[in-house]
Amino acid sequence: MKKQLMSGLVAAAMLGSVALPVAAQNLAIVNGKAIPKERVEVLKDQLERSGRPVNAEMEDQIKEEVIAREIFMQEATKRGLENTADYKTQMELARQTILIRELFADYQNAHPVTDADIQAEYDKFVAANAGKEYKASHILVDKEADAKAIIASIKKGAKFEDIAKKQSKDPGSGARGGDLDWASPASYVPEFTEAMVKLNKGQMTDTPVQSQFGWHVIRLDDVRDAELPKLDDVKPQIAQQLQQQKLMQFQQELREKAKVE
Repeated sequence: MKKQLMSGLVAAAMLGSVALPVAAQNLAIVNGKAIPKERVEVLKDQLERSGRPVNAEMEDQIKEEVIAREIFMQEATKRGLENTADYKTQMELARQTILIRELFADYQNAHPVTDADIQAEYDKFVAANAGKEYKASHILVDKEADAKAIIASIKKGAKFEDIAKKQSKDPGSGARGGDLDWASPASYVPEFTEAMVKLNKGQMTDTPVQSQFGWHVIRLDDVRDAELPKLDDVKPQIAQQLQQQKLMQFQQELREKAKVE
């Protein structure tokens, strides 16, 4: 009898040792159904990939969310909602979304942006933006006569900034006394640029300059060599931009190959 009891205890212990690792893989058991911890890890990974770090408090919230989802899923299944046409349509759309996301991730892993790619793109940026930057101010009005009157007033001693605040129809620069801040000549319409680059530092246009926006009174406040960001400062942005370009090209290639009738 004692021998049989010992055998039963040994068997129970062995069963327990086998069951323990299985139970350890589960977050909880809801109405007899085990919830694998893997679901928590998947949700954590999704949050972290979106830029939201998961701390201990958030991890507890995720666990509660996973349990709540299982409870609600079981109730929905009990009611037969997974057999409805709407559910099946939404599941198909969700399946497509997941597969497409995996396709794009697979492509990006196989076609990474290299340091050479980033350097080449940065060199193009430098070539396109090197040169001079101009700090100009302007007063924009609708009529040439008004612009001429403004020029005359300033030459008699009126303050450029005060007139810009009162009369300029450019609300952004007008509120700052006409200040357009630093910019490359290419930032402006051709008529404005042509007149601005002819001015010396501190000089104002003697005659109004017409553009598609109206009549400008322009003053050149300063000139400097273009200040461009260093490669290390913009490397992440360039990498992201190139990744998007590669992905868009891949998508376009697939569309062109596809036979759509």
